[in-house]
Amino acid sequence: MEAPLYPEFSFDPSTPGGGQPAFWVGPRHLSGDDGRLYDAVADTLSGLGWTSLTIVRGRREPEEASEDLQVLRSTVLHVSPDALRWAQWSLPDEPFHMGGLPIAWQISARADTSSPLASWSSYFTTDVPGEAVTDFLVALDARDDPTAPLAGPELVLDSVTAHGWLRDIDQPHAAATDPTFTSHISLGEVPPLIQDADPRALTTEADESGPGGWQAWAEPALGVPCLWATAFGSSVPHDLVAAFAASLSSTAPVLRRVLPVATRERLLRAPA
Repeated sequence: MEAPLYPEFSFDPSTPGGGQPAFWVGPRHLSGDDGRLYDAVADTLSGLGWTSLTIVRGRREPEEASEDLQVLRSTVLHVSPDALRWAQWSLPDEPFHMGGLPIAWQISARADTSSPLASWSSYFTTDVPGEAVTDFLVALDARDDPTAPLAGPELVLDSVTAHGWLRDIDQPHAAATDPTFTSHISLGEVPPLIQDADPRALTTEADESGPGGWQAWAEPALGVPCLWATAFGSSVPHDLVAAFAASLSSTAPVLRRVLPVATRERLLRAPA
């Protein structure tokens, strides 16, 4: 899945004339988010009955007109009906970066409503395929307890190897990659600032390794910036990560109008 089927079509997002033509493309893990990562996820959450709240923080000087309000932060928070899980669109909020990319969605859950703190959080940058994020959320929404462990880490690796990914030779029980060695998923130390209620994550010293969590990322070529990256706190149930991984590695084509510059020449595509 390396050569374009229809190279004569332009994929410049600035192309005038009523928008880009739609194409079915693959592999999914290199297809980007189509510039619709918020809409794809928000539509799914709305269909699941989650409530959306817009939080705006700003600064206004005395006698300042409304149109001159200085908005410092503006987030959209989606909360499940039982208030045990939530998803925050943080891209407009000067988010922190992961793999050199801004965090777009932060998804969290807790065991009960008596605590305001999340039991775990997961993070998704721009250009993560929206299908994988929504499948993760559908699986999260379907759980009675969003924090209880129901499976082991092998489920995550099984979900990608079933779609042709290869286990890492050095870490066969903790990592896998797609056949082109572009996208990866690995269980190990997560980046700093990943929120998790695991006591070991709270007490780890700066020179110590904390509890392991899953990470996934796409690196179009060695040494170039990542296309996308994700991180899951150590307490994220493995079956939820497996739902994300299965969708990410799926061989089913996805509909796209805007293709990532870094991978567009590596995608198979056919007119929709």
